[in-house]
Amino acid sequence: MKSSLILLIVLILSGLPTTAQEIGSTPEYIKALTAEWNGERFDDGRPKIASGLLERLKNITLEEAWAELIDLGYHNQFEGDWQLIDENEETTMTGRAVTAQFMPARIDLENQVINQGRIEGRNWQQRRTVSWAISTLVEGDIYVADGYGKPSYGTVIGSNLGNGVYAKSKRGIIVFGNVRDMEGLRAIEGFNGWVKGSDPSYMRKTLLTTINAPIRIGKATVLPGDAVLAKKDGVVFIPAHLVEKIVLKGEVTDLFDLFGQERIKEKKYSAGEIDSVWSDEIKKDFRTWVNDYQGKLPMTKRDLEKYLQERNF
Repeated sequence: MKSSLILLIVLILSGLPTTAQEIGSTPEYIKALTAEWNGERFDDGRPKIASGLLERLKNITLEEAWAELIDLGYHNQFEGDWQLIDENEETTMTGRAVTAQFMPARIDLENQVINQGRIEGRNWQQRRTVSWAISTLVEGDIYVADGYGKPSYGTVIGSNLGNGVYAKSKRGIIVFGNVRDMEGLRAIEGFNGWVKGSDPSYMRKTLLTTINAPIRIGKATVLPGDAVLAKKDGVVFIPAHLVEKIVLKGEVTDLFDLFGQERIKEKKYSAGEIDSVWSDEIKKDFRTWVNDYQGKLPMTKRDLEKYLQERNF
């Protein structure tokens, strides 16, 4: 009886499927990571933040985005102290994160990664994993790679891969680590990157381990599909479900400032009145000012009205 039970257990276990850890995260896993996003998604599961919203995000300051994230309990979304590949190129970049994690090479792990890459249909023949995440990019993506700060023999991008990034995404890169061939990268029109340094060596002692999984970029945690707000003074990674909220609040704050400064110059209100809790009179005046506003509002009047009503304005 005992031997029959053991045989039955062996037969059951032998029939169970065995799966290796995938290099590219499944759509189901990415959806679970970003469960608070309720909008459209890419086929890979990442939130599909609207291109127009990403364009509006460019006008939000790092401080505005950071302050709102802190208020919402997100304390680890900023990383500073970057070197820009091209200081003369456009120094504001927004897009949707495609994440890649690199680790120090280890032969048994590399064998598993290469075998799994073959199963997933990746370019495994030359045992070079460095380009795998780049092949997944679409327009509007930003390649965000954790190169764990390795100074040499772990350069994540050179001019060939940089051209590959820009051809697919029309964006640049965020690399917590070093890149190579800075002259060649600067020659790519429209391309820029936030990196920790450069080194002439090429990747030999570093291995890609995951694509579109959570990664650490310095002091920040980044999930696939996060909105990237990269400016000269640093990078903020914004959870997809909070982008619209942060953009709208920043835009409304800018309108408040514009209105307040105009009224101070007109001597209708003092700086102290504008720089404190507004009276009902000032709130009413602001609504009149908005209705007569001659410029182009960054948001719809409907969205602005909803924002004001939610705050009993």
